[in-house]
Amino acid sequence: MIVVSYCSETAAGTYNTLAASDIMSYLNPDMAVSIKPNLVVPGPASNGAVTHPEVVEGIILFLKEAGVKDIKIIESSWVGDSTKRAFEYCGYNELAGRYKIPLIDLKGDSCTVLRYGEYDISICDEALKTGFLINVPVLKAHCQTRLTCCMKNLKGCLPDKEKRRFHTLGIHKPVASLNMLIKTGYCVVDGICGDLSFEEGGNPVVSNRIITGRNPLLVDSYCAELIGYRPDEIGYISYGKEIGLGEYFSQNTKLVELNAASKPAHDIRADRTSDKYKALIDEDSACSACYSSLIYALHRLKREPRAKGKIHIGQGCRGKSGAGFGVGNCTSGFETHVPGCPPKATDIIAALG
Repeated sequence: MIVVSYCSETAAGTYNTLAASDIMSYLNPDMAVSIKPNLVVPGPASNGAVTHPEVVEGIILFLKEAGVKDIKIIESSWVGDSTKRAFEYCGYNELAGRYKIPLIDLKGDSCTVLRYGEYDISICDEALKTGFLINVPVLKAHCQTRLTCCMKNLKGCLPDKEKRRFHTLGIHKPVASLNMLIKTGYCVVDGICGDLSFEEGGNPVVSNRIITGRNPLLVDSYCAELIGYRPDEIGYISYGKEIGLGEYFSQNTKLVELNAASKPAHDIRADRTSDKYKALIDEDSACSACYSSLIYALHRLKREPRAKGKIHIGQGCRGKSGAGFGVGNCTSGFETHVPGCPPKATDIIAALG
């Protein structure tokens, strides 16, 4: 079952979407509930990168009315950024203070190693010990995986070292395996104004919808189609189906639409910005923050980059050397490189321009 609400008032819309869903079939008021938003970078949700605090507020109001007393918000921003800064700049300090709910920065959490298939994965203990995890991603594009939504949002439950390692493993299979180890209680997707070009925001596309469902793969497959991808085009969704995480959205899926008269008339489609620049890049196990800075820089440059040959980037470049152009600290052996972990897009633009 998937419930979609088209709403102009975000907190109330989120509450109403949950009220129309089947969440209470799985949630016991005595459970300890952890809410996991996407606060990848510090900044306003209107930029299209982070979960609106109003969405989380609607969830809190629903949980409190349902009798849930043990509620916390857990998150870890992407590698190279501060979760505490994100809590502040994204409006979560004020939200947590108003409802007296603890904010847990997973960057300081202890971890447990669990195994699924061929992968041993170190996972933050707060994500494992919770009684009911509510996964609250933003529906947006991603420069490496095309879509980031429910399944990939759980990557924020990893320590930074493990986030980096996921990229050396090819990202897709580890993400699907992670979802077999962390059990999502329910998904609430912020589809208010996600960026359909870059995961770090700046190009928001207003959609004004909240999407809920129990199974992260089912919800992700629905969201993939919504922005113009087949589920099989997203590697971690395809592999997740293969290992039994869930089924794709289909005509057999129960779909409930609330306030359908307010559904935006325009389609929301990813513009596949990152695909335009892949021919220019030699990427080897690059972290998302680094790769995203490069894609954004190339997009802003709006002309042929000055670098001769392909642009090198990624952890696999450590120890390599040559006359080429590199991006990030891992490419320090190349004749020319832009330092940083991650490097700033402005520095990349200056070097390439």
